[in-house]
Amino acid sequence: MAVEKIQVPNIGDFDAVEVVEVLVSVGDVVAEEDSLITVESDKASMEIPSPMAGTISSIKVSVGDTIKQEDLILELDTSGAVEQVPVVEVKEPEPNATPVAASSGKIETITVPDIGDFEAVEVIEVLVAAGDVIDEEQSMIAVESDKASMEIPAPAAGEVKALNVKVGDTIKQGDPILDLALMSVVAEPTQEESAPAEVVENTQSTSAPATPKPRSSPTENISTSVSHQAYASPSVRKFARELGVDLHKVTGTGSKNRILKTDVKEFTKQVMSTGGAGTGAGLGIEALPAIDFSEWGEIETKPLTKINKLTGQFLRRNWLSVPHVTQFDEADITNLNMFRKSMVDEYKDKGIKVSLLAFLMKAVVSSLREFPRFNSSLDQSQENLILKKYFNIGIAVDTVDGLVVPVIKDVDKKTIIEIAEELSEMSEKARNKALRPSDMKGSCFTISSLGGLGGTAFTPIVNLPEVAILGVSRSKMQPVWNGEEFEPRLVLPLSLSYDHRVIDGADGARFTTFLSKVLSDTRRLLL
Repeated sequence: MAVEKIQVPNIGDFDAVEVVEVLVSVGDVVAEEDSLITVESDKASMEIPSPMAGTISSIKVSVGDTIKQEDLILELDTSGAVEQVPVVEVKEPEPNATPVAASSGKIETITVPDIGDFEAVEVIEVLVAAGDVIDEEQSMIAVESDKASMEIPAPAAGEVKALNVKVGDTIKQGDPILDLALMSVVAEPTQEESAPAEVVENTQSTSAPATPKPRSSPTENISTSVSHQAYASPSVRKFARELGVDLHKVTGTGSKNRILKTDVKEFTKQVMSTGGAGTGAGLGIEALPAIDFSEWGEIETKPLTKINKLTGQFLRRNWLSVPHVTQFDEADITNLNMFRKSMVDEYKDKGIKVSLLAFLMKAVVSSLREFPRFNSSLDQSQENLILKKYFNIGIAVDTVDGLVVPVIKDVDKKTIIEIAEELSEMSEKARNKALRPSDMKGSCFTISSLGGLGGTAFTPIVNLPEVAILGVSRSKMQPVWNGEEFEPRLVLPLSLSYDHRVIDGADGARFTTFLSKVLSDTRRLLL
């Protein structure tokens, strides 16, 4: 039996890192480049791959251990392996390509330091802006490869004069990050300063390192695999583990929905104030067991899109957090639709599509003015109601990748034609994946229209932090008694879901009744 000792390779400029996940077990068969463990420092996390194929015979590390270059990870039985690759040669980390040493006030270009065995990485977040005054070791950017994500810290304190990278750029060691006006001298470590560390490493490399004792942690029961998949920086993941927070349940507010430290803090406050009711904790809901559906026939596994995943998280949170009530009603839109059709012919040559949704948005604004409680949000403590004096309406748009909700701002200040034009623009941007984050923020009230697809009624989920949402189904001709006879009228089904903590049933009924009156008489839109 040929047993190879797999050690920690060159992981860049890190003295020691913490094991946050062990990805294999004794007896597992791994291929070359299969990930073995996940390690993390305060600035980076990475998966350490296997340098060769084989069977795991023993594991020498556990979650919580602190390890460094040349420490033993596991023993690998390579007997029978088709191809063996020598253990990756461990070499001393090279110093940063551009050590910063300048007097106060001098502008230096800060470049990408040694980031380990990566040819290039993608910039996923820029954490500073021109004009910011930053401290030494403060993170400047966050980068990511297929195996690791890390934050690159500033080598010195100073003022950011210019940024040389942006989100989406691919960078490598030596590439410029930003121009920094230094505030103090930052010198390279001397030989005397670095010698003790080298002595320690050389001493430990002469014999097999002892397996460190697992460090006790209050977060042992947290699923580290789930937290690792969350879109967050290493420092945020470490902060979440210290608080015992499962990042899979936290909604990110950063760029590309990245989870920030403030998001973890707000989540913790919410759990403490609500006893976990807002997240589904304490509900006694067990996880669905793994099922092999192929046992009964042919299957195809298709991954969810990122929009599907985010929408699912938001809707789950909203459904569990809000005590929903849905009020159903109908509106006679016969006259409104006749007026709309006359406008369609008038504006067709101008390329403007006048839809029923534009009128519906104006009618909703009139209803929000009449019932201000529907245009509000609970604050973080859930003890105060924030009444809004502006009228921004979110519109649920169905795209190939999933549901998105762009927001039309200041609907009360716009004409039907202006709203119709903006609706067309936003819908087009949504379907072309061109919506900006600012296009989907600031909504007071959401409308979800399924009129073009069909259905008689449905129960939409409130879009927190809003307190109500209007669902609209397909209109149809119905016989309506006018006091003397039945006459055909075009009737629009309405479904109003609302947060029962803020709105009671009586106000829900008053809102839909008022909205129906406005839609049945276009003159009321002028009030």
